[in-house]
Amino acid sequence: MNNQVAKKGARRVPKFRRRAEARPDEVLDAALELFIDKGFSATRVEDVAKRAGISKGSVYLYFPSKEALLEGLVRRAVAPVADNVLGILSGFEGDPRPAIEAALCLLAERMNDPKLFAVPKVVMREAVVAPAIAEMYRHEVLDRAIPMVAGLIEQGVADGYLRPVDPELTVRSVVGPILTHMLLAEVFGIVPPGGIDMKALINNHLSILFDGLSLQKGEAP
Repeated sequence: MNNQVAKKGARRVPKFRRRAEARPDEVLDAALELFIDKGFSATRVEDVAKRAGISKGSVYLYFPSKEALLEGLVRRAVAPVADNVLGILSGFEGDPRPAIEAALCLLAERMNDPKLFAVPKVVMREAVVAPAIAEMYRHEVLDRAIPMVAGLIEQGVADGYLRPVDPELTVRSVVGPILTHMLLAEVFGIVPPGGIDMKALINNHLSILFDGLSLQKGEAP
């Protein structure tokens, strides 16, 4: 009896309402496909509407501009990953290398999702010709992550875990190879023989990075 009541209750949710609740994600999925296929600049809102199977006006109900579509993609895919990474780094005490390793390994794991990986690739392709896109990505991701990583490195140096390095410059050494890997592949078409393997890249990167950050034998902190 209870199961029958529950089933009846479930059927009372109108189909159009369930469809409306899912529609923003459907619009974002359509936008991402087009941004990858045609590029951000060449994609029109009406193209997104057609791909999503709705009217142009319906797209504007959820996203007031094409830029808002890209912002929505960043907030849906990349910002949660940034939150998880920052959660690992926030309040960490002691040798910062395990925290950096855990954060980068989590990043590599999440980047295995093609939909997630596609968003920073689109941003990287379009940021040069559309500065507003770069500014938005910076605000949502980089302005949050860079100061935290720099502070972690600074504390690691002060506590004697790391060599006396410049924290701000070292942050660039932490994230630079990852960005360069994507830039070489997406802008210049230079892809390693095994493809874009973020996990392999980060493992290789960490071995080089930590050798450079570790105190050498007989070196004073």
